[in-house]
Amino acid sequence: MLEEVNSNLRKYVEENVMPKYDSNNVGGHGVPHIRTVISRSFEIINEFGLDVNKDMVYAIAAFHDIGYRENPDEHEEVSSRMFLSDSNMRIFFTEEQIQIIAEAIVDHRASLEYEARSVYGKIVSSADRETSVKNMLQRSFLYQADKHSAEKPSTAQVIEYSFKKLSSKYGKGGYAKMYYPDKKYTDYLDRMQELLEDEEKFIKEEMKIAEELEEARQYISFK
Repeated sequence: MLEEVNSNLRKYVEENVMPKYDSNNVGGHGVPHIRTVISRSFEIINEFGLDVNKDMVYAIAAFHDIGYRENPDEHEEVSSRMFLSDSNMRIFFTEEQIQIIAEAIVDHRASLEYEARSVYGKIVSSADRETSVKNMLQRSFLYQADKHSAEKPSTAQVIEYSFKKLSSKYGKGGYAKMYYPDKKYTDYLDRMQELLEDEEKFIKEEMKIAEELEEARQYISFK
């Protein structure tokens, strides 16, 4: 389906948007994650037979985390503003489409308390959900190590932060919102919830991840 996206839009994003993610790698918000969300967006469109503008879906997925390094805690709004400030997007989209895209970028944070405002927000929110337990453990560890870097936390402390966050997000009754739960996601959620129900097992798995993460050494003291 990606081949159905305007080739000039794809070229522009590859040359001008993707390079901006080079500083976003901490916590899994870099280029690999963006490519995964783009791919997952089109998987969801196909799986659920959604009738949407594929150029818009592509742009939303491509821009959704662009503001992460500037402000991790409010990166959804920052990413939306960065999209709106890119005048070249008006070559590819109408003003009405641009507003929908901007809203959908914010709405990738959809949770049990916050509803996406359009089908486009629902797609990117769903596509942004991890489907690999190992990737999620790695992303969570790096995110928490970065977030708490001023504390110079130990490995155990970072893992504790990670466990609490992932439990609130993906544990039973967690706040993560999934509008299009395909099998890839439901299988992941089952495995993640099983892991979160056994904290000792979680710590053991996260410790293995931590030992593999050379880049985490700049944030924490491995003790």
